Amino acid sequence: MEYLLHITVVICIYAILAASLNLITGYAGMLSIAQAAFFGVGAYTSALMSLKLHSPFPVNMLCAAALSGSLGAVVGIASLRLRDDYFVIVTFAFQIIAFSILNNWTSFTAGPMGLPSIPQPVLLGWQVSSHLEYLLLAATLSAAVFWASYRIIHSPLGRVVMAIREDEVLTLADGKNVAAYKLLVFVIGAAMASVAGVVYAHYVSFIDPTSFTVMDSIFIISVVIVGGAGSFWGPVIGAVVLTTLPEILRFVGMPSSIAANVRQMLYGGLLVAFMMLRPQGLMGEYAFGRGGTGK
Repeated sequence: MEYLLHITVVICIYAILAASLNLITGYAGMLSIAQAAFFGVGAYTSALMSLKLHSPFPVNMLCAAALSGSLGAVVGIASLRLRDDYFVIVTFAFQIIAFSILNNWTSFTAGPMGLPSIPQPVLLGWQVSSHLEYLLLAATLSAAVFWASYRIIHSPLGRVVMAIREDEVLTLADGKNVAAYKLLVFVIGAAMASVAGVVYAHYVSFIDPTSFTVMDSIFIISVVIVGGAGSFWGPVIGAVVLTTLPEILRFVGMPSSIAANVRQMLYGGLLVAFMMLRPQGLMGEYAFGRGGTGK
């Protein structure tokens, strides 16, 4: 039972991350490779505030979202006038820089040694400690993120960013401030990713930079692609599939050293298969590499 609860908590965390990237990539059409960096900023912000300032969990989460959103604004202002491959390169560079800071600023982040003994969150006198309680917390926050995504998608902002995804030049010709809309969506997506980082840090109670690498960003992209970019429920489906798939290897008697390599092969094979056969994913509307919606 504890094992199933753990898997479900992990699914909730990756569903939040996928929803944040889906807003940026699936609806606005901007492929970002920096989502793991914002994930890490949220985790380290909450962990450091808890360990050094002993501040309340809600305050930590708000500060994490504010810092991630601010960094998203910095990256966005510098790059969102760029398009396609150039924007991807800028987000990739930010991901590398963020990892390097977390890994080398040892006096502040403890570097490769990581931050141990991150305290359990306390909400209104309720201390979250068991797997079931963490699941309730993660599920509640993921529901809040999906609710916010739904409101954004069905708002004038959502309609404009989808128009930008389909035809940026036409949207610009229609008098819309394309750069401002893209910046706003990017900032919101960065702030959402930090929520997953806060939950992750307090759930595992130990974090180090290796949990927030380029490969983690690519995994988040994989979740969005498999689930379906531009689909509201796509992030949930992708998180379920890519979280549970490697767990199956535990039950076939495969050694852990081999299972890790097989897992990477499965992820790579799935990405290639979906990009070739169904680029819009299981439930998506936006087809990567085909310039818009795909059927």
